[in-house]
Amino acid sequence: MPLSSLPAPGAHGLSLALLQALWSGGVREFVLAPGSRSAPLALALHRADAVGDVRLHVRVDERSAGFLALGLAKGSRRPVAVVTTSGTAVGNLLPAVMEAHHTGVPLVVVSADRPERLRGTGANQTTLQAGIFGPFAACHDLRSSDSPEALAAAAGSACVAAGPTQLNLQLDGDLMPSEADPATWWSRPAAAPAPHPASSVQNLPARIPSQPVELTTGPRTVVVAGDDAGPAACLLAEAGNWPLLAEPTSGARVGRQAIRAYRLLLGGPLRAEIDRVIVIGHPTLSRPVTSLISDPTLEVLAVRDRSGTATDPGRVARVLDAVPTLADSPTPSSVQNGSDWFDRWRAADDALSARIDAYIAQRPGSPLALAAVVADAVTPHTSLVLGSSNVIRDLDVMATPWTPHEHRFVVGNRGLAGIDGTVSTAVGIALGRPGASRTIAYLGDLTFLHDTNGLLIGPDEPRPDITFVVLNDDGGAIFAGLEQGGTPYESAFERVFGTPHGTDLAALCRAHGIEHETITEPERLATALRSEPSGIRLIEVPVSRADRRAEAERLRELARPE
Repeated sequence: MPLSSLPAPGAHGLSLALLQALWSGGVREFVLAPGSRSAPLALALHRADAVGDVRLHVRVDERSAGFLALGLAKGSRRPVAVVTTSGTAVGNLLPAVMEAHHTGVPLVVVSADRPERLRGTGANQTTLQAGIFGPFAACHDLRSSDSPEALAAAAGSACVAAGPTQLNLQLDGDLMPSEADPATWWSRPAAAPAPHPASSVQNLPARIPSQPVELTTGPRTVVVAGDDAGPAACLLAEAGNWPLLAEPTSGARVGRQAIRAYRLLLGGPLRAEIDRVIVIGHPTLSRPVTSLISDPTLEVLAVRDRSGTATDPGRVARVLDAVPTLADSPTPSSVQNGSDWFDRWRAADDALSARIDAYIAQRPGSPLALAAVVADAVTPHTSLVLGSSNVIRDLDVMATPWTPHEHRFVVGNRGLAGIDGTVSTAVGIALGRPGASRTIAYLGDLTFLHDTNGLLIGPDEPRPDITFVVLNDDGGAIFAGLEQGGTPYESAFERVFGTPHGTDLAALCRAHGIEHETITEPERLATALRSEPSGIRLIEVPVSRADRRAEAERLRELARPE
């Protein structure tokens, strides 16, 4: 049915028109958190799913629903819509919307609303939800009087946006379709009009891309690849024969240029020799890197990411719209004049990595040893979802750079580096990448517990094949390595930072009907990760956090020059 022939009046007609416009814009995955006001959207989506036009995922927790949609969008690299009812339901999407904003993920929020005439009257479940996400999402406040063309424009702009968009739908009158026949609740549009931006909304400022900057290879340069940097960071480091300081979720931690122990080497003499830093992606994992890219005595160039932001915490960088190119390449004469720069980083990294591995071999139950096992399990075509806090930092130290061109997909919610919604994000990644050989999610216990509603999946919903590895140290071990973990604060540490919980993860898994196994030995963990699960399973790995601070100090000692 063409959009122009849809019945304009009525909640069902408005809902159908918008969903058709999203379908025309390429949205094929919808996450629904049910409610009364969103009933016409729910019925249309149920029918569209039944006839195979979309895939519907129903969740009862809006926060988990938002992060599930975020994971689906990350995994599929396509826009995904999350649909909610009115009131606090919309507010619960804010953490996922914030993460999508800071990572440029195309998340479409379809929020059912009461009509404008009820705003400010105290009517039940009526609030100021249009534009509730403020600067984090452009908002289109839509009503039944809007033309099909206006709805198509709003939906089209949401489908091509670099980040989240709110489509707030004012539904008035009868919410249920006039016909009881499900065949009338949804019909695929006959034609797919090209999306174009609406003129009635304040979108994020447009940028006019400039020509790539050309650099010479002369200065002693390092390439810092943060979250979602992509292959361009690796290619630039290879072209310049420069050290590549690549975080696990950068998509660039591959090949010979990648320096495994860069975080520790930045505490040594090589740091003082750096002349220039090129920042690609969003680095967030370590203070040494933050200090490096904030150094006003260095030439720092920061490339904008897909959200339009360049990571420049010290406000010292020259901001670029694109990854720079090289005007020259390393030559034999430049080698004689000091371009053994990379070779010295390579030698230092190999030696330090060997010392770390020898140390960890004596501590097989340490979190670092377990992180090495998880890293080794990321075989070609594997998806790995990393929680925030310690697990991603452990893997950053222990993961040997992977072989190029083997299509590993290593991701995490690093836009704001929060623990929110990680279980749901991982489920979305697994569902959004059905061609992956396996999906592993490596999380800390608090990160896992923060989103256990991500496991609340109904019997009729699409279910992923995914293994959760939960490093359970009964609390917030990351704080042990920070200032608050020092001796002056030890009397308060356990209650306000350590936060032990004593939760029985096996019982929690039984409540959700999920396979659970406790493993303490690295060899058993490696064997378990080689098997491919059917459905969701959780491997709990209990560890102590008592010596986290001492272990971090030992790593720094291993990195110090003899």
